[in-house]
Amino acid sequence: MTIRAVVKGIGHYLPDRIVSNADLEALVDTTDEWIRTRSGIERRHFAAEGQMTSDLATRAALAALADAGLEPDDIDAIIVATSTPDLTFPSAATMVQGKLGMTRGFAFDVQAVCAGFVFAMANAQALIVSEQATRVLVIGAETFSRLMDWKDRSTCVLFGDGAGAVVLEAGTGDGSNADRGILAIDLHSDGRFKDLLYVDGGVSTGATGKLRMHGKEVFRHAVEKLAQTAHTSLGKLGLTGDDVDWIVPHQANLRIIAATAHKMHVPMDRVVVTVQDHGNTSAASIPLALSVGRDRGQVKSGDLIVTEAIGGGLTWGSVVIRL
Repeated sequence: MTIRAVVKGIGHYLPDRIVSNADLEALVDTTDEWIRTRSGIERRHFAAEGQMTSDLATRAALAALADAGLEPDDIDAIIVATSTPDLTFPSAATMVQGKLGMTRGFAFDVQAVCAGFVFAMANAQALIVSEQATRVLVIGAETFSRLMDWKDRSTCVLFGDGAGAVVLEAGTGDGSNADRGILAIDLHSDGRFKDLLYVDGGVSTGATGKLRMHGKEVFRHAVEKLAQTAHTSLGKLGLTGDDVDWIVPHQANLRIIAATAHKMHVPMDRVVVTVQDHGNTSAASIPLALSVGRDRGQVKSGDLIVTEAIGGGLTWGSVVIRL
């Protein structure tokens, strides 16, 4: 018998404000065609004034809990993956815990930028397998619109706000790749590349700062490393891209998504794509895409899913899950 972290509920939340490419033409020197051609993005959601990352995370958490048929106090731990917490501390996760009215368990944040949700899932898996927790609420939530430099048209048009969440619960299997739950994980980081994608602020500067990115270099690393980590995770199970029902990738750029799928020998009709509607929501993008893909009728119970992401650090990794 093998303990598995099984997905019991999925949910997401998007702020009400939708910002189209045409809307951005009035704010920055860009065009709808320029944005679509380079990223595939058509629109994105921005949080309202006063609406914080923990607010988005809480809404997504409630949706995932409802999907699982659970109450907040049924949860043992909350992990929030975010690079845009409400405050330097306490963690966004403890704020979500408070807003849910959850009076037991523990909560903490994970910061691995766009790869944050993958790293958070790895932490949740470890808690469940080690029997430190039976149910873990894993959330990716971001308000990246507040990190944008609106004079930098190469980055400010790419990002959006949102949140997605999953409830993981301890289950058992026979140890084969036919089990439900998290089957394999592969994680990496390499701090030599920290200057390729970063925010130029923090406690060292006394200001929040703005996002900075060397897009061409990030693109090159992304295509290579995302395909590689996905192959590694699948290889641990003796599987290949042919065995995958769906890739649910980090939604950064349509060209990166397509190039990675091509390297994995998975056709685009087996890739969940939401970047056109949400932009890059960083750590929120995988759970958000998973929830939307489920709502569309794409991903279903029993499907073998690969998630992969790369973010600042650089950090990257993948998780193979059977729903």
